[in-house]
Amino acid sequence: MARYLFHRLWQSALTLVLASIIVFIGVRALPGDPALAMAGEEADPATVAAVRAELGLDESIVVQYLKFMGNAVVGDFGKSIRTGTPVSEMLGATLPVTIQLAIYAMLIALLLGLATGVVAAVFRGRWPEWTANGFSLFALSVPTFWLGILAVLYLSVQLGWFPASGYVSPFEHPLRGVYYLTLPALILGLTHAAVVQRQTRSSMVETLTADFVRTARAKGLGRAAVIFRIGLRNSLIVVTTIVGLQLGGLIAGAVVTERIFSLPGIGKLTLDSVFTRDYPVIQAVVLVITAAYIVINLLVDFLYTVIDPRMRVSGRTS
Repeated sequence: MARYLFHRLWQSALTLVLASIIVFIGVRALPGDPALAMAGEEADPATVAAVRAELGLDESIVVQYLKFMGNAVVGDFGKSIRTGTPVSEMLGATLPVTIQLAIYAMLIALLLGLATGVVAAVFRGRWPEWTANGFSLFALSVPTFWLGILAVLYLSVQLGWFPASGYVSPFEHPLRGVYYLTLPALILGLTHAAVVQRQTRSSMVETLTADFVRTARAKGLGRAAVIFRIGLRNSLIVVTTIVGLQLGGLIAGAVVTERIFSLPGIGKLTLDSVFTRDYPVIQAVVLVITAAYIVINLLVDFLYTVIDPRMRVSGRTS
């Protein structure tokens, strides 16, 4: 077990280093000169050279990368070219909003996906399965931005059920905070709920038609016990994988949703930084999202050993 965890840890660390190199080089491959953007289009060459020296852009790319990673390890991502604010402060103000939205959306996706997946697996060939499959097809087919715009127009503007925009911290006003995040989380979570539904249905159908399930039924095990204790429990490994991947995707995919509902999250920060060519912010945001993907996948691997004890045995023997 310990050997397996150590193996996954160093793999994750290596992946993060390689990802940081790609992010670092990729940002520098973007068109435009950050020193010129910071100094102004009308600045003379001497001023631009001074700004480039201040930003460390006059050094070799290897030295720049080592300095960048050394500072990033302690949470120093530099300062925004546009505002001069430390990037770490900007991330600290926007990242919690995106995390709250992603967690809320994933809870909605799990509730809807697991419920409709179980219904589709249990009532195969009947109208409940057709309804559940129709829901997943609709959620996968409709673009998030279009559904979000419709939700704002009808549910917010016309009916007044939800606020059209704005954000209230759940830590300051729990009920109002949840209320303001409900519609964005619902729109963001629908697509992921469809993915969870399809995987849950597929896994449960395979489990419920297995020989050991028929044996359990023959021995008198009740219908509810077969569905939830055997079928759903054996489907959790697949669902855990999907949830881990989807949660990382929710953090990165919140860009459009935050833009539609004017949420001050990391997605809105990313778009604003791209439009203004704020390279330090873009670099930090991409690196943080990449690190979130890696950490979430590492946690999913750890959860495997809890859900399926066979993973512990394979971890010892690998």
